[in-house]
Amino acid sequence: MKDKNQMELGRRKFLVRSTLATAAVPFLSISSHAEQRQKDKSDPENSFEFVFMTDIHIKPEMNAPLGFQMAIDKANELSPDFVITGGDLVYDVMRGNFERSDTLFKLYTEMSKGFQMPVYNCIGNHDLFGIYEESPEDESHPDYKYGMWERYFGKTYYAFDHKGWHFITLNSLDVTDNKRYKGFFHKEQLQWLRNHLKKVDRSTPIVITTHIPMLCTFSQLNGKEGSRTVENNFEVFEIFKDHNLKVVLQGHIHWKEYGNANDRVQFLTGGSIAGNGWKGRRHNTKEGFMKIKVSGDTFSWEYIDHGWEAERLKIGIPKEK
Repeated sequence: MKDKNQMELGRRKFLVRSTLATAAVPFLSISSHAEQRQKDKSDPENSFEFVFMTDIHIKPEMNAPLGFQMAIDKANELSPDFVITGGDLVYDVMRGNFERSDTLFKLYTEMSKGFQMPVYNCIGNHDLFGIYEESPEDESHPDYKYGMWERYFGKTYYAFDHKGWHFITLNSLDVTDNKRYKGFFHKEQLQWLRNHLKKVDRSTPIVITTHIPMLCTFSQLNGKEGSRTVENNFEVFEIFKDHNLKVVLQGHIHWKEYGNANDRVQFLTGGSIAGNGWKGRRHNTKEGFMKIKVSGDTFSWEYIDHGWEAERLKIGIPKEK
């Protein structure tokens, strides 16, 4: 009987040890995966930095070239993999005047050659040529609306890949019947986007860049009438519902903002380089740009002061011509 009891006790000990050993396997596996994920995040192949720089508003006046050069120098000092701009590169071509407008785009193009890394541009409302009623050029001009932009930079919406992340720049602008601009994604672009995403793996982290915000708290915080967002933004979010949209980068408002909408999408409104027309802060947001760090499948951001406010106060505000 004793031997039988001892045998039963031995059997139970064996079962307990076997169960513990079996139970330990998943935990070892999880630990191994966690270590692998941590390794992936620290792996240079899965980590990179880029700059998001919006609302540059370049023009010859108001020391704007000096301010933009300071931003270029600061970006080069940080040495990101690339720069994404958020629109309103120039100020201003909406009122037409071909000679002046073309000069502004030439100025931006020449100055942006100073970046020591690739630059991916986005179109803003001030970059739409000749759309206002007072413009001496009209719809018949080859550079009308998107034409001048396309002549300098190519398509107003496009995509590229970098170290496992997918970047999509969208054109968030159209023209109203009464010759003003509006935030709107036109049908041809939305169809392009649907077709394009069919070729993108659903797990791939995606970044959207747009000038007019897709999500923004400006009106709620400031009590301003009218929306500060793209009219049909919901159509884009619907297109992305089954994809891994990580963040929307946006400009236009000249203020700094970060939000996370129900863990569905994060958005960054990137301040501005020009502030209030190179005369100071707008909405009390210091002039600057976003430095974004990607690590594995996550990102973090920092707002960078490129020094223009201190320089502007030192040299004084010139009279606008």
